[in-house]
Amino acid sequence: MSSQLHLNISLLTPGHFRGAWRVEGNNPGDFVDPAHFRRLIRIAERGHLDAVFVGDSPALSSDIHHAPGLGLDPVVMLADAAAGTEHIGVIATGSSTYNDPYNLARRYLSLDHLTGGRAGWNVVTTQHLAASANFGYSEPPDKDERYRRADEFVDVVTKLWDGWDPGAIIGDTESGRFADPDRITPPDHRGPILSVAGPLPLPRSPQGRPLIVQAGASEGGLALAGKYADLVFSAAQTVDVARNLRTDIRGRAAANGRDPDRVKVSTGLITVVGGTESEARRREEELRETIPLEPALRQLAGQLGLDPGRLRLDTVISADDLPGTASSLPRSAGFFASTRALLADEPLTARQLIHKFAGGAGHQLAVGTGEQIADRIEAWFRSGATDGFTIMPGEVGTGLEAFVEQVVPHLVSRGLFRPEYTHRTLRGNLGLEVTETADRTRKESFT
Repeated sequence: MSSQLHLNISLLTPGHFRGAWRVEGNNPGDFVDPAHFRRLIRIAERGHLDAVFVGDSPALSSDIHHAPGLGLDPVVMLADAAAGTEHIGVIATGSSTYNDPYNLARRYLSLDHLTGGRAGWNVVTTQHLAASANFGYSEPPDKDERYRRADEFVDVVTKLWDGWDPGAIIGDTESGRFADPDRITPPDHRGPILSVAGPLPLPRSPQGRPLIVQAGASEGGLALAGKYADLVFSAAQTVDVARNLRTDIRGRAAANGRDPDRVKVSTGLITVVGGTESEARRREEELRETIPLEPALRQLAGQLGLDPGRLRLDTVISADDLPGTASSLPRSAGFFASTRALLADEPLTARQLIHKFAGGAGHQLAVGTGEQIADRIEAWFRSGATDGFTIMPGEVGTGLEAFVEQVVPHLVSRGLFRPEYTHRTLRGNLGLEVTETADRTRKESFT
């Protein structure tokens, strides 16, 4: 395990407390404001973080009455926001269910070239009913079908990305020979689900290929991660759950003939940072007050497989109250397993769970001073539970800067995080270089 951890930042706006748009330092229109995202990514780069991460869902949020959803196309937004940066990676979510491989491969490779080799694709299979209706389906494909498509989809995308050999661009001004067609290979894929001729009209990535990221903890998601993922996002409430997941993923990577050290696990951590612990607690309480409790209660019931008609805010939930398996649930298997482990230690009311999860997706919540949050990060990292964290500010308007200014310096001083960037590509900063396949596509390579 590396002696230094990796840090990403989720740019979910207004933050992971969904009502955070109501508190000072945030604005209701931030979720569609390009200046907002440009400012955030510059702050993240100032802290020498590995990457910013942006989720996506191709449908209107069911909670739009209370909070903004994921509005801007993440690839378009990140292409704009990253223009003023030099080192930080940009990871955008894209669905393998509601995209075609050729267009998606071209879009992400374009982002990778525009950023000089700093792009990543977070693969999701998209299970929401509203999304399926937007693409002509009466209901989402079942989980097994989605993951069969995802497996073939990622395979095709990587073949498209690898279609141009290193050195395919000749760039000989004397002879007028621009590229060698014999070094551009179409995948000509004909599979059980997908048919794609190729090749792409773009040379190979400056970092070899864009980073492949995955977040599902179901059997299908873990199989996909073990086969393809460079980085895996995880949700875990306890060290044991996080460590077991990391061990599982590394084992699956090895079973696929991959080096387990070249698959990084990044655990979600919702943060509320204050100059003092009491200040942080006051901020958390302010953010808690913005959580729309009834929608959060319905969401929690769905995530845990409980009857929404019978669940009340003060209902005490134990691990024994949960269904025996998460396989039939419409939500995250990782969330379910992590919550079961949490409740096995101590039953909690639905209200307490909602507060602990910041009203959202079940990631652990850290509230305190920069030093206290650095202590939590260090303890988890040194235990072997994770390779790093995806930081999810409780409210992103001021919370990202608070993390960079108050938490990162403690991690740097302890030797847990780098004081400066060491590379210009995302893979380089993560220690996942594919230098043997990187292409020379920059002007200076031909002079």
